[in-house]
Amino acid sequence: MKLNQYDEIKQGEKGAWVSIGAYLALSAMKLGAGYWFVSGALVADGFNNLTDIVASVAVLIGLRISQKPPDKDHPYGHFRAETIAALIASFIMATVGIQVLISAVKSLFSPTSHIPNLITAWVALFAAVCMFGVYIYNRKLALRINNQALLAAAKDNFSDALVSIGAAIGIIGAQFGLPWLDPVAAIAVGIIICKTAWEIFYSSTHALTDGFDENELSSLRTTIAKIKGVKSIKDIKARVHGSHVLVDVIVQVNPELTLIESHRISDEIEQRMGRKHNIMSVHVHVEPQELEEHLEINRPENH
Repeated sequence: MKLNQYDEIKQGEKGAWVSIGAYLALSAMKLGAGYWFVSGALVADGFNNLTDIVASVAVLIGLRISQKPPDKDHPYGHFRAETIAALIASFIMATVGIQVLISAVKSLFSPTSHIPNLITAWVALFAAVCMFGVYIYNRKLALRINNQALLAAAKDNFSDALVSIGAAIGIIGAQFGLPWLDPVAAIAVGIIICKTAWEIFYSSTHALTDGFDENELSSLRTTIAKIKGVKSIKDIKARVHGSHVLVDVIVQVNPELTLIESHRISDEIEQRMGRKHNIMSVHVHVEPQELEEHLEINRPENH
């Protein structure tokens, strides 16, 4: 059975709760093992997971707000709360990435004087495997329900798995007298995190400012142009509303059509856009084709 848009958002909450649960458990494990076995890299990774709880909570709040039905102030609903949640998550990811880079650069000039217990490397690798599993779960769920906030959370999960791998590399490197491996791995991870944060930030701000992909808009135009009765498309606009798309289109039809026939064309446009492109809402405005153009098209020599 196909879920409606609110049921899909409700499904997305599961992913946010999975992330929160994983972060709580792994941060406690990392901080405990890091302090007990004297591993600064693992302690830093644990605090990183604590900040990620904030990002996951922001996503959860955004999903909850998105489920509110339309009201007087929000006639299109509250779906953009998803995009705002993704934007907040990108800020938190960028903060973590910058912190990782700063810490890594400092470590290059002040290498650690102690060697952490190898157990902490296994803890970090175990955490990386767990976070990669959470990433796969959230990514599949986000793609299935087409939820941008949860997809941003999944990318954050993947970044955290990379951070844990970087911590493990540093710990293992220290065992072999190669302390520089830690900051080098951390710099690479920090760059990846910042890049992911930028991609989420760009996508979110593009949607919030009503930006829309030109190729996708061209595809929507082509679909409408093929519908029987549509003579031409005078204008078409689209914008993203949360994980859904809203379309406004002005089509021109034969001026001799009745109101009922024009309405049938509008219904067909709405149904075709829903079936083929999963468009949430289509506002169709029907205009008569310009008289001169209509006469030109229907002249005997043009047939």
